[in-house]
Amino acid sequence: MNFLMLFTLAFGVSFVLTLICIPLAKKYGFIDDPTKHKHPALIHKKIIPRAGGLPIYLAILAISIFALEPNQKLTGILLGGFVLIILGLIDDIRDLKSSLKLIIQIVAALVVVGSGVGIAFITNPFNGVVRLDSMRIIFDLLGQHSILVWADLLALLWIVWVINMVNFSSGVDGQMPGIVFITLIVIFAASLRFFPTDPNQIIVSNLAIIGAGATAGFLLLNFYPAKIFPGDSGSYFLGYLVAVIAILSGAKVGTAILVMAIPLIDGVFTIIRRVASGKSPFLGDKKHLHHRLMELGWGQRRIALFYWLLCAILGAAALSLNSTGKLFAGILAAVIILGGLLWLNMNLPQKAQK
Repeated sequence: MNFLMLFTLAFGVSFVLTLICIPLAKKYGFIDDPTKHKHPALIHKKIIPRAGGLPIYLAILAISIFALEPNQKLTGILLGGFVLIILGLIDDIRDLKSSLKLIIQIVAALVVVGSGVGIAFITNPFNGVVRLDSMRIIFDLLGQHSILVWADLLALLWIVWVINMVNFSSGVDGQMPGIVFITLIVIFAASLRFFPTDPNQIIVSNLAIIGAGATAGFLLLNFYPAKIFPGDSGSYFLGYLVAVIAILSGAKVGTAILVMAIPLIDGVFTIIRRVASGKSPFLGDKKHLHHRLMELGWGQRRIALFYWLLCAILGAAALSLNSTGKLFAGILAAVIILGGLLWLNMNLPQKAQK
């Protein structure tokens, strides 16, 4: 099955499932009611259905089962995603503790890492690669298994980190799904250079284009004014999907970092800022970059399009640059974004306190 067909099927299934999910989410209480949900980062004024991760996941699951060759890694990816969807749906109703959510995120990451998804090497931007698969622990448990200590540990940390950074970027309508869509398209384009000689790239190409189609189908109903929110189920699963596909694509972890530089740097800055002020890094506030832009008078559509445009520019750079170029581009992007964040935080102090 060709890539255009996979994208179209995923897009159509996701769009239809999202339309079905909207009234069901309202009926069964998967809603974001600003009169009851007192999260400080809320910006909407009316009740909006949540649980947007469910139609995205079901679309990817259906197309993957229908069109892709089953294997251990694919099974692990889908099972780990299922764990996050359940976590997100429960959290959409009950607002679980941050510590519990982090533990379950780690469990989901362990599921996919246990299926054989690990970071075996890191490309040295100046010369060669750094191998992470040299330390191996072999054990017998219903057969012989092995753990690549550093490769699996780094993969675990990467997956959990991206899950939370993408969750932080779910600010205005359409912002987060648009970022994920662009990232998946860039990774897909990068994987085509090695398709079909590398078996991992076959999985990457197929999953990336299916994920992009499913995300785009949902995005049509999430762009301002949103008819449904991704909820934690959506942000957790899409962050997980990007992280895992980037690992499978080998050297594309650097590509994913560059494309998502804005939400990743904003997320790191947010954590440092909260910890420095003596607050929990997971305690919500209205000091993300998108909140600051709203204080400048930007509307939700403009902010979402701004994020998409910058991600697309960085994505184009990632596709055209070598590892050294990506490093310097990432440093330049980090300096500009951090400079902007510091300026906004110093010049908009009063509104942020309201």
